[in-house]
Amino acid sequence: MLARQRQERIAELVRRHGSIRVGALTERFGVSHMTIRRDLESLARQGHLDKVHGGAVTAEHGSTKEPAFGEKRSREVTAKEAIAAAAARLVAPGSAVALTAGTTTWTLARHLLDIPDITVVTNSLRAAQTLEANRRQTQTVVLTGGVRTPSDALVGPVAVAALASLRVDVLFMGVHGMDVRTGFSTPNLEEAETNRAMCRSTRRVVVLADHTKWDTPGLATIAALEAADLLITDSGIEAHARDALEAGVGELTVVEPAAPTRPTESVRT
Repeated sequence: MLARQRQERIAELVRRHGSIRVGALTERFGVSHMTIRRDLESLARQGHLDKVHGGAVTAEHGSTKEPAFGEKRSREVTAKEAIAAAAARLVAPGSAVALTAGTTTWTLARHLLDIPDITVVTNSLRAAQTLEANRRQTQTVVLTGGVRTPSDALVGPVAVAALASLRVDVLFMGVHGMDVRTGFSTPNLEEAETNRAMCRSTRRVVVLADHTKWDTPGLATIAALEAADLLITDSGIEAHARDALEAGVGELTVVEPAAPTRPTESVRT
């Protein structure tokens, strides 16, 4: 494969997944780490991606850029489904849970529809809409209110005030990024404040984050890694990141995404 063709493929992978590691690219293309780093440097100069330590992210994934919900929804779909399914198994009938905004927590909302007698507190318009449109009669949905962000989160003083009087059994929190120094982070300052209020309102914090969130810090820290009682991620997480998370969070669960299904081929006789 020519360098130009390989770089086009790399740029497409980063656009599709949001981020990618050098190690994954060397395995995929069968070239050296040095070759991949040169490819990433070339693509970064052309504005196709942002080069970060150990890999690359899409150019719009800077620390202050907040991707829209629709943009994030199509990324890492199978990983998010596996993470959400594992999270739903933690929810007992009759419990009170909180969901922050995000595409993984929105995926979890769909998995909560068959759990009876639960109360769901959320600042996610998308999660609330999903639950309200499909909820059973025995479920209660509490939407915090606040100012709407590009990711369809309700944030700010109104949301924080609403959360101050609530106490839930478990919070499921999605994040923009995570690393050892920054902890769990988001590009939006008010969303970070609102998520911190959610952390104060719960007995247990469960973070839902697919492997692309590692080493992709946002502008504002929500909490240190140690604040997570449990982190659920997928098997795409690299070994060094897994080690760092195991040392930081209370408990780490790694799930295996389902393999994509292939269309059935019709056979003419």
